[in-house]
Formats: sequence, C-alpha cells, structure tokens
Amino acid sequence: MLKQLMANHDFLALTLANPESIPSSFNFTLDNQTHVEVLDTGVISFTPEHKCGKDIVLSCAVHGNETAPIEICNELISSLLQQKLQVKHRVLFLIGNPAAIHNKTRFIEENMNRLFSGAHSKGEGLTNKERIRAKALEQYVADFYNEHNDSHRIHYDLHTAIKPSKHEKFAIYPYRPGRAFSGEQMMFLAQCGVDTILYHHEPTTTFSYFSSEQFQADAFTVELGKVMPFGQNDMSKFAATKAMLTELIANDTVKLPEFNADALNLYKVSRSINKHFEDFAFSFADSTENFTSFEHGEVLATEGDTEILIEHPTEAIVFPNANVPVGQRTVLCLVPAPNENVQ
Repeated sequence: MLKQLMANHDFLALTLANPESIPSSFNFTLDNQTHVEVLDTGVISFTPEHKCGKDIVLSCAVHGNETAPIEICNELISSLLQQKLQVKHRVLFLIGNPAAIHNKTRFIEENMNRLFSGAHSKGEGLTNKERIRAKALEQYVADFYNEHNDSHRIHYDLHTAIKPSKHEKFAIYPYRPGRAFSGEQMMFLAQCGVDTILYHHEPTTTFSYFSSEQFQADAFTVELGKVMPFGQNDMSKFAATKAMLTELIANDTVKLPEFNADALNLYKVSRSINKHFEDFAFSFADSTENFTSFEHGEVLATEGDTEILIEHPTEAIVFPNANVPVGQRTVLCLVPAPNENVQ
C-alpha cells in the first residue's frame, strides 16, 4: 500500500480502493523528515520534524456526496506527499465516509453529522457503518489532540450545502458557553472566502461541536458552496480556501487583519425546528435559498393543525429539509448577531 501511495500520491484513490478498512496501519518518513502515518482508510497524519504550536484537523466527506472539500483535501495531501508542500504543524486529514463517496450519496444508512459526541452509541447503538465510523473518527481526533496538551487545536470540518445560498460560503460556530468567539479565527475564514458566520445556540451532535466541546478546539462546520458531483466543481471558486489552508499548515503563523464585524455577515441561531409528525411541510418552495428572510407573523411551516410562524421581526433560514425522520431538525432559524463576545 505504501508503494501504491507513493507511486501516484493519491490518498483518495487509496481510500476508495479500500472503503471499509485497510489491512493494517503503516507509517513512513519523507525525505524532508516529515513523519506520515496512515491510520485507517481515509485517515492520514503529517508530523514535522520540529513541531510548531498548532494541531490541525481537516475533515471532509462526513457526507459522501460533498465532493469539493474532498478534492481540496486530496490536493493538499498529494502536495505534502510529493514534498511540494511541507507542514510546520501537526495535521490530521480525515475522509469521513468512503462508503458514501462510493455510493455517490450523502450517507448510506444514517446522517453521520448527527452521530458525534457519543450519539453513535445511543438508542440503537452500533447498528450501522455510519455509527461505527463516527465512533472511530472521534477516537482518531482524541488520540491526535491528546498527544500534546499545549498546542492550539483547530478543526475545520469541510462541507458543501444541499441548497444554494444567498451567502455562498458560510461557517457554523459551535455553541461554546463561557468561551468568547475568536475574532482571529473568523478573519481567517473571511480570508478563505467564508464571509458569513452562524453562532449556534445549543449543544449538537456535529463533528465540529465534538472537537470544540471535548478538546476546546477552534472548530467550525465550513460550508463551501453547493453539492456537486466529482468533475463538476469549479475549483477556482475554492482557490482562496485552499490558499489559506496551505498557509495555515505550511507557515509558522498566518498574517490576518484585525477583527472587523463589518467584513462579515453575522447571524445567531434563534431556534431549531424539529419534525414531530410525518405531515410536516414548509410554506416555501423547495428552490428557496439558504439565508432567505421572512417577516414576523409569516407562516414558515405547517404540521398537523399547527402553523409555525416567524417569531422575530425577521428570521432567515438555513438547511431547510422537510424529508428528515420524525424527531430530527428540519431547519435553523437565524437573526442578526452583530454584538457577540468576540476576542
């Protein structure tokens, strides 16, 4: 497997050739003294000879049909293996759901981004591959972060959204009670072309919340555009993101402008609406974009004999999906958030 990897420097190809697992983990050292470990299918880490101060996790394909982030990560991995790029910090790359990539679907049996922070082992327990993989990914992150206690921990979980968005690239900042939001991190994302931030309002079972809550990492779910099949992504749209991730992993520090709220679209989640009955239906068309705003009193959705109304002067929506199982979230509602605690 090492010979195959170093022959074509294509970690995604190796992963998809072994979507369930690899026969055994293996490690090697590049000529530039970077230590490389392939821990599992879709799991590879790079450690420089002389480590700087960051431990960085870059994950993609938690949803298997979100291809642009997969391509970005694979290009970075390839450049590292070819030694065109050299890490200054420890970096762990995770290709989350290889089986779903093969299947060209969001997931096989269950939405993996609802299975972290132990949710993989609640209810029915370890009954499907997404739950098994989510538990394994948690452990890889834990092992990676626990190796050093004095590093700046960062986790960008890279996605693309099902629907088009009025703000094409946006990031979800996980709930972090008692901790200020990082202005430096938000300006880094702005330089990536991610000009919109959503502050979440409660604990969740997403991958980014797991790293934020368990390891106090600066973690984000980063949405980079709309879902497209392999070969149909306009990679020029992701040039700024790839350039900044390259700077992050290959330089001691990244020069960033001072935090400027006016340079960002800042929202906070006002509420999460869950589905209680099968007849749940939105009042707007399926083609409605993320961040579309509605006025106070407008009907957002119906369920049974109940109308769900807009509660604030205006509320925007993101991630509307009426076709989720009963009990799961159908949409997040957002209000402006210009005055949060940012340091």
